[in-house]
Amino acid sequence: MQTKPKNIPEEAPAYPQVRMRRLRAKTWLRDMVQEHHVRPADLIWPVFITEGTNASEPVASMPGVERLTIDRLLESLNRANDLEIKAFALFPVVPAEKKTMDGREALNPGNLICRAIQAIKKELPEVGVITDVALDPYTTHGHDGLIHDGKILNDETVEVLCEQSLIQAQAGADVIAPSDMMDGRVGQIRSTLDANGFTDTAILSYAVKYASCFYGPFRDAVGSSGVLKGDKKTYQMNPANAAEALREVALDINEGADMVMVKPGLPYLDIIKSVKDTFKVPTFAYQVSGEYAMLRAAAANGWLDYDAALAESLLAFKRAGCDGILSYGAVDYARLIQKNK
Repeated sequence: MQTKPKNIPEEAPAYPQVRMRRLRAKTWLRDMVQEHHVRPADLIWPVFITEGTNASEPVASMPGVERLTIDRLLESLNRANDLEIKAFALFPVVPAEKKTMDGREALNPGNLICRAIQAIKKELPEVGVITDVALDPYTTHGHDGLIHDGKILNDETVEVLCEQSLIQAQAGADVIAPSDMMDGRVGQIRSTLDANGFTDTAILSYAVKYASCFYGPFRDAVGSSGVLKGDKKTYQMNPANAAEALREVALDINEGADMVMVKPGLPYLDIIKSVKDTFKVPTFAYQVSGEYAMLRAAAANGWLDYDAALAESLLAFKRAGCDGILSYGAVDYARLIQKNK
């Protein structure tokens, strides 16, 4: 026996009195009753920064994505800002000679990421700068933390992450985004920032970061794929776990996270919805490199319309409850919106 969904009253009229297609018959009416929208201002554009001047390097596994020197980056951010994208997530491509076992370059106030923050804030003071806090771009082993006898050290790593967060805040970062998945790091980073006068610097925690196969192209882009020893399953989450994600988010909120992130995105829409429904805090998702690469590859083979697939995928994030979305296709989408105005 069929029953009506709980949100539909028993006395609700049915076909033929109700014809759902009436609201789909005209473009203006479809647009008027649309429940969710994605604006360029909802998007965060992740960018890769490399050393040098006046240069760009394509990322082979991510068509359309480039590693940019700071001067070329500023040109790209100006164009993105004109398209109403107002926030950017920065990721450094650290030269091999500056990588060490302990990732000490992460604590250099004159490192690539700090110089990029300063340049952006001078050129575009009104945009949001979000910085990654983790050691993997800086280590010779490709892990997010310090290692001893093959084990990723939690508390010792957190101490370094606090220093890394502080130098990024001092350089001008608006949002610190720890992506390392060490236990307790949000609370200690918050305490460090507050103790040094950065009470207004926000924390976007990668609260739910799964040990996913979808990160491959990103590791290619930052140069960590060839150096990674083993996997990250002892600190990133098991893709099979959902209840654990809510525990992670609860802990980070209690420690002072202003916003929380789920990563990857599309394979974890159920997690995004659970987080938003449970906590009702600003919830973000990362449409990661593997997701972007799949769209590009399918489009290159003529199997998908890239623009339509990108727009639909971003809409899925909003429908699941996302306030903000990190996407390598952010500029592509913003151009599409502008074109269709």
